[in-house]
Amino acid sequence: MTHSFPDPWPAPHASAPVFGRVDVPGSKSLTARHLVIAALADEPSRLVGALRSRDTDLMITALRSMGVRIDEDGGDLVLTPGPLTSAHIDVGLAGTVFRFLAAIAALADGPVSFDGDEAMYRRPIGPLLDALERLGVSIEAGDGPAGRTLPLTVQGPARGGTVTVDASGSSQFVSAFLLLAPRLPEGLTIVHEGGPVPSLPHVAMTVETLRAAGAHIDEDLGERPTWRVSPGPLRPGTVTVEPDLSNATPFLAAAAATAGTVEIPRWPSQTSQAGAHIIAILEQMGSSTSLVDGVLSVTGPEKLTGLDISLHDAGELTPTVAALAALADSPSRLSGIAHLRGHETDRLAAIAAEITKLGGTCVETRDGLVIEPSPLHGGVVDSYEDHRMATFGAILGLIVPGVSVLDIGCTSKTMPDFPTMWEGLVR
Repeated sequence: MTHSFPDPWPAPHASAPVFGRVDVPGSKSLTARHLVIAALADEPSRLVGALRSRDTDLMITALRSMGVRIDEDGGDLVLTPGPLTSAHIDVGLAGTVFRFLAAIAALADGPVSFDGDEAMYRRPIGPLLDALERLGVSIEAGDGPAGRTLPLTVQGPARGGTVTVDASGSSQFVSAFLLLAPRLPEGLTIVHEGGPVPSLPHVAMTVETLRAAGAHIDEDLGERPTWRVSPGPLRPGTVTVEPDLSNATPFLAAAAATAGTVEIPRWPSQTSQAGAHIIAILEQMGSSTSLVDGVLSVTGPEKLTGLDISLHDAGELTPTVAALAALADSPSRLSGIAHLRGHETDRLAAIAAEITKLGGTCVETRDGLVIEPSPLHGGVVDSYEDHRMATFGAILGLIVPGVSVLDIGCTSKTMPDFPTMWEGLVR
């Protein structure tokens, strides 16, 4: 169903504590990985509970154009792999489509070209392309603000062996090579050289999903992180996708901000999703939490407390945490997130600008943000075409009357029904 919303969208204001239960759709990050693994598998497989959003639909369209048969069976996706072929791929603003398939394209029988949204031209991919060239892959790429970028053409084959990549700008560079590696005749040893790899839980997620499909991977996460992947078959079988825990965080933040209670069913007891970090974060800000029979319950405090935290491993939670920090009664320092300057937008600059616009105090640091308690007033929050900036504005609007959000429709990137779900919870 297609919904339309006014632009700017008036963010619902909570005149009382918010209570409710929200069943969030499947994980975008897991869906992307399972789709690629199933496309490279040795036999058909079934994906249950896959997220359908702009990013994942772009991935499905791209894989189909490369020769993978993907059928819909009720709510499931049935994937039948085949030889990968030459294709043209629209990556939109999806980093997983851009980076994962740039590597996988080296397995196709001809050139694979890529283009996407204007904002994607600013997202980094140069270190991945440089490393692919060292494996013998032919690359033609444009020049952008972040170095080599779209439009891009990749032509294999790639040889295996050892590749060194600087993944300090994005953990997806490592994940892209991990996904490619089992299909190379010699396998692949991936060595990271550079600053710390951000969002390491996403690399762990890739390793976990590959191992579940039968891949053999040895890891050494010491000073020189290394992943050794053996060549071999992939047989994922039937896979059920966990709910997207990062997409759940705005709803949990609604409980924290309003002293209400929100429940999220199907919350996994063990997971590689970075979104699971939200439990400890909300507790540190004064919320109480419980996980009983797969249902996470969060109850917010009377007053939110600021926090000093590194979000290096869970950078995608920064807009949610920053919104709560702007509503807290003590200062907050968020660090370890310099890499967010290369996400859908420069999230550090965007958060600082939007909090300041509403009368708050937020200053960028070298690798994060400092947010001081200040009275906020209404205004228009720019989403910068970034789904997590849109939900950031929605959280602020719970407490601050008169907040509206530009382009709330950009949440379709990972959660097409967000505005309806949000209004259903708050009103």
